[in-house]
Amino acid sequence: MAPILQLEGITKVFPGVIANDHIDLSLHQGEILALLGENGAGKSTLMNILYGLYAPTSGRISINGQEVVISGPQDAIRQGVGMVHQHFMLVPPLTVTENVMLGDELVHRGIFLDRRRAAARVREISEAYGLAVNPEAIIRTLPVGVQQRVEIIKVLYRSADILILDEPTAVLTPQEVLDLFVIIRRLVAGGKSVIFISHKLNEVMELADRVVVLRRGRKVGETTPAETTEEALATMMVGRSVSLSVDKSPARPQESVLEVSGLDVLDDRHQLAVKNVSFEVHQGEIVGLAGVQGNGQTELVEALTGMRPSISGTVRIDGHDVTNASPRQIIEHDVAYVPEDRQQDGLVLDFAVSDNLILNTYYRPPFARGIGLQRDVIDASARQLVQDFDVRTPGIDTAVGNLSGGNQQKVIVAREFNRPIQLLIASQPTRGLDVGSIEYIHSRIIAQRDGGAGVLLISSELDEVMQLADRILVMFRGELMADLPADEAGRDQLGLLMAGVSNAQAQPQPEEVSGS
Repeated sequence: MAPILQLEGITKVFPGVIANDHIDLSLHQGEILALLGENGAGKSTLMNILYGLYAPTSGRISINGQEVVISGPQDAIRQGVGMVHQHFMLVPPLTVTENVMLGDELVHRGIFLDRRRAAARVREISEAYGLAVNPEAIIRTLPVGVQQRVEIIKVLYRSADILILDEPTAVLTPQEVLDLFVIIRRLVAGGKSVIFISHKLNEVMELADRVVVLRRGRKVGETTPAETTEEALATMMVGRSVSLSVDKSPARPQESVLEVSGLDVLDDRHQLAVKNVSFEVHQGEIVGLAGVQGNGQTELVEALTGMRPSISGTVRIDGHDVTNASPRQIIEHDVAYVPEDRQQDGLVLDFAVSDNLILNTYYRPPFARGIGLQRDVIDASARQLVQDFDVRTPGIDTAVGNLSGGNQQKVIVAREFNRPIQLLIASQPTRGLDVGSIEYIHSRIIAQRDGGAGVLLISSELDEVMQLADRILVMFRGELMADLPADEAGRDQLGLLMAGVSNAQAQPQPEEVSGS
């Protein structure tokens, strides 16, 4: 059977970088094609070409056997290509129907929005593919998993036959991931075709019909889950053997380094986002904070790092009251911080890589002497960190905004780990990173713990929390649902806690013993 989509010799050249190098890729009707690759491998560039956000330097795109030119997203949509982005493109105050029809509005009498007809279409799509979404619901009231269904409905509403799903499970609970897989399988059973981009090899092995691997802009392999293993895929992605398990010794907690007591924090809408939260982090342990994104973790971390005031409660670091202290005052207590939003809170995108590597230490020796910067020292340090952390950049003078998202994350991690620290607050530290980089950063986090630092790890990746943490906190709607030793916490139990089920209800129930 002829492919529904054919990419032939796709090449994309940016100044000084070949992002895609003569890539061939095909997709058949009713197929789930997984696209794998490390950071900077060219996955996003290739999909942005298919969706019309970039023009290829050379190469051809054919859909249903006909060569097409895709000059923008509208062209892609007209050709039946839809993309569900990792970061949702929804307007929170609007309804599901209003979000779905935005940009493709139905009208009656020439000027009036026909919300009723649009809602009927949303309901029809929802029922056809088991998406279970109320067309009248307000977006901001919906769980993250349901919001993602709305994004899928948006592309189906525009009659997409080819769906690009970019890291679709990044912010979902385990139960929501299972629901999403059911939906994807229904889509392909109904004749749709899916390109599934993910860093999670276990998901690729479970879901994909075929796997294409990119490395440094080139296609380096094509296989099926039946013919490969997670370890083989990881090796293909990064070009070397990679350990997919975390090797760590038992924790040896010492004195408390972070004490949070009765903390209340408001969000940007002046609603209570953190509610009476209390916990401790000790030297020599990793405390994982699990939860679906949007349940108060962001506001909690911002309050701990001086970026958002709390309205009550206290925060102590190494015995010092730092409640509502400034970010610099927090840093001066030897606190390292990896923010969840790297571009907004972690980097100055127009600054060079070298300057971003000293954002929180530029005023200290050896980088400063008096009011002057020691450029030779700064550059030498930057070159070493770029090498140590495998930051893929044309040079240390390159603007950090020109790097891929994963390499931007590596710049932040390199900067924060490059000084003595007693407390590491790491929020989504491996988001957007490939398996090789994840392996390296995990090992560095464990090394910080083993060196005596306390670590607060905030991650929406449940696997990451379960592998790294010695103790696990679960947060739901601003409250702590549980504080569990990691070796006693099961995946299903944590998933239920993340969905708001109480710890007593989430506990595994002993099997009933029937009488003989």
